[in-house]
Amino acid sequence: MEVILLGIYSFFVWLIFIKLKWLPWNTKTQVTVAIIPIVGLAALILMLNVVAPASSDVRVYKYTVPIVSQVRGRVIEVPVTEGNVLVKKGEVLFRVDPTPYQLQVNTLAAQLANSQASQLELQESAKGAQAKIAEARAGIAEAASKSREIGAKLGLARKRAGQYEELASSGAGSRFDLERTETDIRELEGQLAAAKSAEAQARAAQAQAVASEQQVKQKLGARAKDEFAPTAQIRAQLDNAQWELEQTTVRSPCDCYVINLQLRPGAFVAGVPLNPVMTLVEADGQAVALFHQNELHRVAPGNEVEFAVKTLPGRIIKGKVNSIIWAQGQGQLQASGAVPTTGFVAAPPGRYAVKFDIAERDREVFLAAGAAGDAAIYTDHLHAIHIIRKVILRVGSYVNYLILKLH
Repeated sequence: MEVILLGIYSFFVWLIFIKLKWLPWNTKTQVTVAIIPIVGLAALILMLNVVAPASSDVRVYKYTVPIVSQVRGRVIEVPVTEGNVLVKKGEVLFRVDPTPYQLQVNTLAAQLANSQASQLELQESAKGAQAKIAEARAGIAEAASKSREIGAKLGLARKRAGQYEELASSGAGSRFDLERTETDIRELEGQLAAAKSAEAQARAAQAQAVASEQQVKQKLGARAKDEFAPTAQIRAQLDNAQWELEQTTVRSPCDCYVINLQLRPGAFVAGVPLNPVMTLVEADGQAVALFHQNELHRVAPGNEVEFAVKTLPGRIIKGKVNSIIWAQGQGQLQASGAVPTTGFVAAPPGRYAVKFDIAERDREVFLAAGAAGDAAIYTDHLHAIHIIRKVILRVGSYVNYLILKLH
């Protein structure tokens, strides 16, 4: 652009002083003609660097996603290809043989069914124990009632035996009645002992039924999230086995491109976190430009941006300033017990990075990761001279068509 301006200026100097001779061409006018473009171009460039700063260090960064298998096994399918073929989010990257994981799911599903059946059996056992407790209590009540009844008869029989003995000793009573009463007493005593034995047996049955009920309640009382504990444990194992079965099919977590694809069917993946089997590069990139520290005092988020990369000669990518990263390595001190060393020679001031948001119209443009180029930011000041920076940027973009190699 400066050459074009000098060319236009030279044309008018030639027209005024040489061709039309409106002014004399002497030493005074020659010095004036030489000073004007020097001062003008210097002032223009200085203003341009303030209101439309430029950077020759633009980089396109893209995040990478290393893919690691969550499970171990033999790879049976790799449907993706390496290169510039976009892999959509959710598409299959590779599959691991699911047979052992499916067998584990089937085994745990059968164990879960058995555990649920055992839970139902315990619940029925609890109901049976409660029924036995009720039955034992009824037996205790019946035996106690019978014991009281026999006890009353035994008391009456003993009283009569005493009366018959007095009558027999005085000769007024029959000896047969006394012997019959004594026989009735012995019979009632045997019945009373049998009734007490039945009551003791009923109480023992009640204690056994209560103990059985407590044991069943203890087993049923071990619960996790309102579920029988053994059943919950097997269900958790089954959920984990189903998750591992799902992980045998590895899908893309993003819209990405596959690079470093060395995985082939028949290979064995071990499920080790530090052993990626392929790498994905995200489709959307992040453009960042580095500017000197005194170039950014008029730059603000939302300012218009244009940049050109060497991989796309003649193409201008538009966008806006996303943010300025006001931090760089020279402003960081590592935590240590040593006093920071300033050095014998001062390090040059570091540059600050400015992140760009690419305009909607250029979102579909393929920006290669690591592509470099030039950029310009157009602030909200002196819009009239922004055109000069735009022309300079476009000329530089077309220069990228030139491949300056001697071989």
